[in-house]
Amino acid sequence: MDVDPRHYEQIAINENDVNNIILSYLIHNCYKESSESFISCTGMKQPADHLENMEKRKRIFHHALEGNVLKAIELTGQLAQDILENNNDLLFDLLSLHFVDLVCSKKWTEALEFAQTKLSPFSVKEQKYMDKIEGFMSLLAYENPVECPMFHLIGLDYRQQVVDSLNQTILAHFNLPIHTAMERLIQQTSVVRQCLSQEDGGPPPFSLKDFLKSR
Repeated sequence: MDVDPRHYEQIAINENDVNNIILSYLIHNCYKESSESFISCTGMKQPADHLENMEKRKRIFHHALEGNVLKAIELTGQLAQDILENNNDLLFDLLSLHFVDLVCSKKWTEALEFAQTKLSPFSVKEQKYMDKIEGFMSLLAYENPVECPMFHLIGLDYRQQVVDSLNQTILAHFNLPIHTAMERLIQQTSVVRQCLSQEDGGPPPFSLKDFLKSR
């Protein structure tokens, strides 16, 4: 029987459910040692299928985040060759990170050659790639790329966005959840609180930031 959202706080929380939420977060983000330690401490059954490729995913993301994108692409191909072959958008975004690394290293000639040989062929496929290439090429017009109107392309947020997309694509390839149980729980909580806030006297919309401050 469905429970009135107003009575959620009265429902007892199952410890196994909490443990599963925490473990899914650790596995999703490739915290292998933490996952194994958590499983050992809680006595949970080790989900071998989830842990199998975690170390490989971790190496891929480390290389992508630390400026060795070409190695990340190579390792992704070794993990599953068709992951990038069937995803032009993701491959372009990864290659664009390498272009950004070259620009930030002031290797402008090498960056230009890379754009011509690796990025330009995408423009033949779809116009959207040409628009993206123009944005990246504008970085070359500034000795200090931070002064470029497209400076967000060299920021950590853009890189993290691409790496997260790669992570989700790999997970989906192996039929694993692309979002953690914690993310889904927060999304569901936000929707429920939003609906209740529209009623007279209902609680305010859920804010993770405010929730964490209250702990």
